[in-house]
Amino acid sequence: MKVARLHRYREPFALEDVDEPRLGEPHDVIVRVAAAGLCRTDIHIIDGMLEPFGVRLPFTPGHETAGWVETVGPQVRTLCPGDAVLVNPSDSCGRCRPCRLGLDTYCESIRMPGFTADGGFAEYMVTSERGVVRLPAGVSPADMAPHADAGLAAYRAVKKAAVTLSIGDSVVVLGAGGLGHIAIQLLKHLTPADVIAVDVSEEALKMADELGADRTVTGGAAAAENVRHISHGGVRAVIDFVGEGDTPLQAIDMLRRGGSYYLVGYGGQITVPTTTIVANELSIVGNLVGTHAELQELVWLAAEGKVKLRARRYLLSDINKAVDDLRNGRLIGRAVLIPG
Repeated sequence: MKVARLHRYREPFALEDVDEPRLGEPHDVIVRVAAAGLCRTDIHIIDGMLEPFGVRLPFTPGHETAGWVETVGPQVRTLCPGDAVLVNPSDSCGRCRPCRLGLDTYCESIRMPGFTADGGFAEYMVTSERGVVRLPAGVSPADMAPHADAGLAAYRAVKKAAVTLSIGDSVVVLGAGGLGHIAIQLLKHLTPADVIAVDVSEEALKMADELGADRTVTGGAAAAENVRHISHGGVRAVIDFVGEGDTPLQAIDMLRRGGSYYLVGYGGQITVPTTTIVANELSIVGNLVGTHAELQELVWLAAEGKVKLRARRYLLSDINKAVDDLRNGRLIGRAVLIPG
């Protein structure tokens, strides 16, 4: 089968022929890949940023994968060959204490296709029966792949923010592109708050406006001041899908007293005086992908047409062009790789 493999950090992918994966455990499932989303985290993998977290070369990334069940292990009972599925990037064990509590994101023996195991930049990949969500009839796997991480991470952060947002509140989506455009739609469905989209790209802001953002603000040095002005002193919450450069400082400067900063994007540093956090009773909340139950909920919302993805498709053989487009800001929405 064809795979896109990374042999050295900071070098292009190599398209190679390798053996198809085999079932290893009784509950394993082999998925024939329909599509795999390209994520900024994949850029971080290419750059070696995630080496301390278990990424080992040579390696096939791809943690936003959807397709069809090809083969199942002897103890699989809930799936059959041909079933359309979305692959959870967190393939949890189901036995440890976090899993028993429904916190499978914290699984003590987690397998993560695209991070700690080969992922979906391939024609086939292996996961487990617990590691997939069956898609409703009539839903195309290729249209769902980015929800495995981009949609799920946005949904988890929005659900956390939703419990704090009331009528009259405002919330900022910082970075209105690949994840942000999903969060805008979720915020409009799940909260009564006014949604302010902030991005350096006018094209991304146009998309945000089309998807229901109440206000848009051009990113840059004056973004925080402009947000505070239109929100009459600051917003109740900021969901940051960038997390690089000076966006953490901007985000905190956008908050009113008692506000919460939900951090999804990463790569930068937070350097804030503790007096600022204490005196204003600010909360800083990290968000890592999401639980299996949240992924199921998101699939339902997407199947009902309440959340729509904006994506550009590339052939798997064009993966290095897709990476270049993502690095250089030529993508609005998500990039999706098709192996066929």
